[in-house]
Amino acid sequence: MKKYLFMISLLLGLTASAQFKSANLQASGLTCAMCSNAINKSLKTLSFVEKVEADIASSSFQIVFKQGAEINFDQLRKKVEDAGFSVAKLKVVAVFNNTSVQNDQSVTIEGKLFHFLNIKNQVLNGEQTITIIDKNFIPVKEYKKFAASTKAESFKTGESKGTRVYHVTI
Repeated sequence: MKKYLFMISLLLGLTASAQFKSANLQASGLTCAMCSNAINKSLKTLSFVEKVEADIASSSFQIVFKQGAEINFDQLRKKVEDAGFSVAKLKVVAVFNNTSVQNDQSVTIEGKLFHFLNIKNQVLNGEQTITIIDKNFIPVKEYKKFAASTKAESFKTGESKGTRVYHVTI
């Protein structure tokens, strides 16, 4: 029993102190201002989004999260897809407080499991930008590159023991 509990705690990783502040979402497939407007309107319907600013030239959206709200990155992706486009990159700004991260290891942040890849072992403090590198959050070529850097089965499925795992890099 002790061995089982120890393995679960290793699998779930360490709990970290951090708060998600904002994100920069780059979309692909946009051809005009109307495309950008469709995504902008779709993102604004999410309860945890405070503000969205579109940059048509770079096909990106600066998203500010409501303070204290539970953030769901899969819902951000789904809203972009519902508007008829796809996510090319999602960079998230979080404020960290003495959060130790290690390569190919998981950390729980705001109740979500984040598995860090291609990083040096470090302690995060203050604002830090992390990039979600899961399937459908980055181009296929980049996804395959990151897939080669881990043996974690969760990278392919996005889950571990029924828990959503976000794979990220700094």
